[in-house]
Amino acid sequence: MGSSATAPWKQLLLNALQSNSHLKHSSYFQLATVGNNGRPSNRTVVFRGFQDDSDKIQMNTDSRTRKICWYFTDTWEQFRINGKVDIIDGNSADPLKLQHREKAWFASSLRSRLQYLGPTPGLPSLNEELSEKTSLDPSTGPVGAFCLLLLDPDQVDYLNLKSNERQSFTSTRTGSGEKFWTSDKVNP
Repeated sequence: MGSSATAPWKQLLLNALQSNSHLKHSSYFQLATVGNNGRPSNRTVVFRGFQDDSDKIQMNTDSRTRKICWYFTDTWEQFRINGKVDIIDGNSADPLKLQHREKAWFASSLRSRLQYLGPTPGLPSLNEELSEKTSLDPSTGPVGAFCLLLLDPDQVDYLNLKSNERQSFTSTRTGSGEKFWTSDKVNP
């Protein structure tokens, strides 16, 4: 059993992303949640990096839709990541969170930003493509439907199906609030 203040699974994930970077879909993963009504929901999201120098996983979503297992097909690696998701929309009272939301908005391509102006995802649409009349000033800030999600992991299970290597990482907080990670290598 090892321990670390930095997330020891983060480098494994970065290595898997690098090894699979030639596959466009390697940056897509599944985000699964359960609503207050007990109804499960799952959606595919795009990995947008880590927030600053933390281990918080950043992704964007459309607030009009219902809302992680990550599998890399070439290297047969799987990451199951559990944690708390911070949903940052335009109603956030925290100016720093709003600043992160705006930064994420402008880091997205113009084409990606246009998706937030289209019809509500999941509803029938007469026109599958965005209207040619739909336009967005590139300097315009985030629209109301745009949300930044920050997943703050507290448990990560890693499985390499080629080598049958398994590792489990769990975090705890110190008295000062600093995250501290422990890892267990699970032998097959």
